[in-house]
Amino acid sequence: MPEPVGSPAVTVFFEDPFWVAVFQRYENGKLSVAKVTLGAEPKNSELYELFLKNYYSLQFSPAVDVVVKEAKKNSKRIQREIRKAMDTPGVGTKSQQALQLQREQNKQERKARSRDAKQAEAQRRFELKQQKRKNKHRGR
Repeated sequence: MPEPVGSPAVTVFFEDPFWVAVFQRYENGKLSVAKVTLGAEPKNSELYELFLKNYYSLQFSPAVDVVVKEAKKNSKRIQREIRKAMDTPGVGTKSQQALQLQREQNKQERKARSRDAKQAEAQRRFELKQQKRKNKHRGR
């Protein structure tokens, strides 16, 4: 069953050694994800408070297209899949893709900032060296 437009979802699981909450947001058929490391096992009230206070300050990943499959008719197969999903902790693959995309974006931004800082430092050193040469040349 597809998620309603704009509905948020939270998945909490244990990722040794911390508890992790993954917030999923569906908008216009696209999925965005934010991951929060919680530390100790959270209570429902703590999760609710986190959701209410920090939801709009979370950094969500870029949106990923989500293809919703039709519900299957075979009830035993559905029960088996539900049991299997409950036994395997973790995040859905689309969520993982969205988080990976966010990490890649952050990496690109970090590289660009680092590159700009290195160029600025090299330019500053060059200008300082030129000024020293100019001062030497003038006999000072």
